[in-house]
Amino acid sequence: MGGKLVLAIQSKGRLAEQTHDYLKSCGIPISGGSGREYVGHMPAVPDVEIAFLQSGEIPTYLESGAVHLGITGEDLMREKTLDLETCMMLLKPLGFGKADLVVAVPRSWIDVHSMADLDEVSTAFHRRHGRRLRVATKYLTLTRDFFAQHGVADYRIVESLGATEGAPNSGAAEAIVDITSTGTTLVANNLKILNDGVILRSQACLAASRNAVWDDAAKTALRRILDMIEGSARADAERLVHFVTPSDEAAMAGAMAALQSKFGCQVALSGRQGSLQCGSDMLYPVVSALHAAGCSQVSAAQADYIFAPENALYERFIAALG
Repeated sequence: MGGKLVLAIQSKGRLAEQTHDYLKSCGIPISGGSGREYVGHMPAVPDVEIAFLQSGEIPTYLESGAVHLGITGEDLMREKTLDLETCMMLLKPLGFGKADLVVAVPRSWIDVHSMADLDEVSTAFHRRHGRRLRVATKYLTLTRDFFAQHGVADYRIVESLGATEGAPNSGAAEAIVDITSTGTTLVANNLKILNDGVILRSQACLAASRNAVWDDAAKTALRRILDMIEGSARADAERLVHFVTPSDEAAMAGAMAALQSKFGCQVALSGRQGSLQCGSDMLYPVVSALHAAGCSQVSAAQADYIFAPENALYERFIAALG
């Protein structure tokens, strides 16, 4: 894969499907990955190769610099790396694969609602049973860090290799730390989330490795990928409005100034033809203001992409590389 920017994504599963859909929606679809294919391509950006990996491998590859970019859950990136900030940068949350990493205990523990309560229970449990309260989880690092932040020390971790939510019912542990998207499975297993027990609100993220070799070709490919992603996101959030101005130029000039002042719209005029760009949430107020100013033939459209001359994501990462 030498000489190209390498983007790692999951080889299979729901997150893999969502990643394919997301990149396609941004105009940079990927090919490959079916069957036993471990290398794919991004036809819209020729200097990019795709590495299809298991979800837990992606943070490791980013940490070592074996890949330039990776898409997977923030929970895995923080769990699988020793010091995330020194080895990679989370460029952008992507809005899919959302799930919370939480501390959950049996619903029958009616007096346990917080991490402070759990601390008290764990101390009492040790005194009564002569052993530490067990917490089942696949997230050893994040669990230890979170429990330490809350001063909970009298427990031990039981590494979960299967369905973590079933550990209390099976007698393998008293409490759990697990990832959940809806909480339905926890409820089905008679568990409840502590009020302050959300460790991380995770979602799929695009991350860039600080340890990869970033030559000019890789930087150019990165800029193109980020321009497409940001151009698509900007188009989703903005609307393009076209209109015909009234013949009263003085009144129209005042109305245009008010639009710029109140809504931050940059208005372009060519004769009596006008256009502006506004946030989708401000569309109706802007249209109402145009009508009030005497404008006619007001129409609005959503662009596929709206590109800006600068890209803050790219510039922030390049600056961090030094």
